[in-house]
Amino acid sequence: MPIRDTEEVLLAHGGGGRLMAQLIEEMFVPAFSNQHLDQLHDGAVVDMSGAKLAFATDSYVVQPLFFPGGDIGSLAVNGTVNDLAMCGARPQYLSVGMILEEGLPMETLRRVVESMRDAAMAAGVTLVTGDTKVVDRGKGDGLFINTAGVGLVPEGVVIGARRLSPGDAVVLSGDIGRHGIAIMAEREGLAFETTVRSDCASVAHVVQELLAAGIDVHCMRDLTRGGLASALVEIAEAADRQIDLDESLIPIDPQVQGACEILGLDPCHVANEGCFVAFVPACDARETLRIMRNHTQCTDAVIIGGVSDENRPVVTVKTAIGGTRLLDRLSGEQLPRIC
Repeated sequence: MPIRDTEEVLLAHGGGGRLMAQLIEEMFVPAFSNQHLDQLHDGAVVDMSGAKLAFATDSYVVQPLFFPGGDIGSLAVNGTVNDLAMCGARPQYLSVGMILEEGLPMETLRRVVESMRDAAMAAGVTLVTGDTKVVDRGKGDGLFINTAGVGLVPEGVVIGARRLSPGDAVVLSGDIGRHGIAIMAEREGLAFETTVRSDCASVAHVVQELLAAGIDVHCMRDLTRGGLASALVEIAEAADRQIDLDESLIPIDPQVQGACEILGLDPCHVANEGCFVAFVPACDARETLRIMRNHTQCTDAVIIGGVSDENRPVVTVKTAIGGTRLLDRLSGEQLPRIC
């Protein structure tokens, strides 16, 4: 449904699916169009006095504020760090904007701030500036956070969908869907045999090692709102290339798979916060896997498909029973407020 047919903003306009894509393409891009924004990447790469600077921003409204594997503070740091990493940058500095609701317990705020400090230290970034606002009781749902970040892109590194080439391998850094299911389980009181933990983590050090090893990374995308599906569809459309996947190769934790079956969710649409996909030449695929698997959050890294020589912007999936289906963006809003 085009946004011109919608009189009000819906939750789905922020869900990473079709409506969000339409909102960006029909509202924001026409208003702000420029050579950097029109790339529609996780961040912008701009030239500053001969240096290539990556710049990214994100806002966080997750509910609950604390969940297995993370909290809104670590999420706000890692999310923006990862956006910078997807541009090929070495993240360096962050800003933080806090919108606090009157009545928020100081101990809750203290826990969030300490979590942000620890996440920044682990990611190797420094929080250098910020802003704080307080809204009336009942008007802010506890706490919202915005972070923005900058990082330097090494000379010769160019990351973007338009670099995709036929034969490129699609490398997934780990199992999918844990963040979204962890949030849903905590929010709705769902019980599993063992706790499903969010994958919330920085992947910047993994990316930096790939680039330092000389891997010719053509494109990367972290799999946040809208999950693996939205990320790959965005890339296919920007590159005007067909991407082919093998469903049987996509790693999914059995408890996440079971929860998705019960809730009627496709794991490919469920959000992640420490997982990304990289497109590399086939000749670099094996070394890419070796480097990824040396890192704790990437031990399940695997090649899940490749780039076709077909010039059409679709993502195909070979199913477990041997058929083929098209992978599309999420329609509607399945899991609101997951980041």
